[in-house]
Amino acid sequence: MAPRRRRILTRALPIAAVGLAALIAGLIVGGRVTELAAAERFADGWERQDFAAMHEEISPQAAERYPLAEFTDEYRKSESKATVVSVSTGEVSEDDSGGETVAVVPVTLDTNAFGRISGHVDLPLDDDRVVWTPNLTFPGLGANERLVRRTRVGDRAPILARDGTPLAEGPATGRSSPLGLSAQNVTGELSSPRPREARTLFARGFSPGMPTGSSGLELAFDERLAGRPGGELVALARGGEQQVLGGRLIAASRPVPGKPVHTTIDPVLQRAAVAALGSQFGGVAVLDARKGSVLALAGIAFSGPQPPGSTFKLITTTAALEAGVVKLTDTFPIQTSTVVGGREVANAHDEACGGTFVQAFAESCNSVFVPLGPKVGSDGLVGTAERYGFNAPPSLYDEEALRAVDVPESTIPKSIPDDLELGVSAIGQGEVLATPLEMASVAQTIANRGTRSPTPIVRDHDLAPAAQPVRVTSGEVATTLRKLMIQVVTSGTGTAAALPGAQVAGKTGTAELGPLEPGQEDSEQKVDAWFTAFAPASDPKLAAAAMVVNASGDGGTVAAPIIRQVLEQGLG
Repeated sequence: MAPRRRRILTRALPIAAVGLAALIAGLIVGGRVTELAAAERFADGWERQDFAAMHEEISPQAAERYPLAEFTDEYRKSESKATVVSVSTGEVSEDDSGGETVAVVPVTLDTNAFGRISGHVDLPLDDDRVVWTPNLTFPGLGANERLVRRTRVGDRAPILARDGTPLAEGPATGRSSPLGLSAQNVTGELSSPRPREARTLFARGFSPGMPTGSSGLELAFDERLAGRPGGELVALARGGEQQVLGGRLIAASRPVPGKPVHTTIDPVLQRAAVAALGSQFGGVAVLDARKGSVLALAGIAFSGPQPPGSTFKLITTTAALEAGVVKLTDTFPIQTSTVVGGREVANAHDEACGGTFVQAFAESCNSVFVPLGPKVGSDGLVGTAERYGFNAPPSLYDEEALRAVDVPESTIPKSIPDDLELGVSAIGQGEVLATPLEMASVAQTIANRGTRSPTPIVRDHDLAPAAQPVRVTSGEVATTLRKLMIQVVTSGTGTAAALPGAQVAGKTGTAELGPLEPGQEDSEQKVDAWFTAFAPASDPKLAAAAMVVNASGDGGTVAAPIIRQVLEQGLG
């Protein structure tokens, strides 16, 4: 039996040796897996931009030297300089050829200014922790190097009128136009960015402090006009903070110039609108009477809603005619005021007016229109106003641009249950607010036989609003309103808008801006002066509205001449 036992033991020795070797190898591999696991968690956190999770994987010494806030800031700065949009990491591998354990992390960065940058970051490991230093924030940086961006910017694109005339052209540091300052009412301006905007622009690839769109179309379409910056990313030695030239190139790209914005603006009408408004604080809007497109904007034409006064009576009349609560043949007592909801509401300057509804409309008689509010009711008045475009953003351009500029809406309360509030809302007071653009759109709707067209200011299809035409009222009601508006200009409060060569259809408005102060006379009441119109009345080409804030007179004496001057230029 002894010889057999020796043979078994002899054969078993190689098996034991193999098992021992496997055990040792397993321990070694297991240790390596443990170390790489920290690097893998670090890489996953980077991809998610979870800097707190990354910080948990670095060595205690590194964590003490670089607290989370400083650690995060280093990544934020590198990614901002490189205009990084997203980070993705690949499979982590090990490299111990240099005598220390290093985890190799493949990194791909998608950037705004430099396209896709791919490389790897070598993470030194010690006791399953990353021995972190700031150069690990970006692939290609060596020990004690920092990332520097040298920016190159392409040409800022022009903003063009519908005939190709530049409304704004030239670099961001100095835009100009053949129309001079008249064009700025549409294009807006460029200015040095505020701190938050500056950070956003820097992350897009622009130099700190470079002027950017701050209002109007320059703001709405800033990214399109500015194009995409380019330049170089280089690695420079830390400590040489004033160093500008030199360095090791990591990535480079050429700038992409901006794309022009083509508008619907008519240069002749734009000059006329700005000149007619002059130094008065207010706004003028001019539209194509059929298509609705914006032909001119001056002052606060779409940015400063005010009480529209009696121009709102166009909406009240629409609702009243549709509800059948008034007819053109109805007659009303001649009086200086009326009572609604227990309160007396006076006519302008306590004038006595009434007679037929046609006369009452031409004379803008409050004592006739105030009672129509409760008769029409909240649903009728608000619903009609909303069909005309109230409580919705104007359709100047696409939604993204509207969010950038934050264009205010013309508004009316969603519900007006109180008779007094219905009465004052019916004459464009109370909580009703409108812009000249909105009231020009009201005139355009009537000129277009009851269909409200969108009011785009851009011709580029990818920038145009998605709005569609809206049937506001019937062609029959629109025709009636046109006849009433003609009477305003031929024999009513709007005679100052009359033109010798074309019939103008219009409506005046005078909105009171608060109660009289003690000791003031009625003539000292602060008012907004309004006028909205279209012409020629029989074949409308232009629709327009003007508003003067805190005017020296009423709508017929202050605002109507502005529109006459604009229409004369546009139709001449």
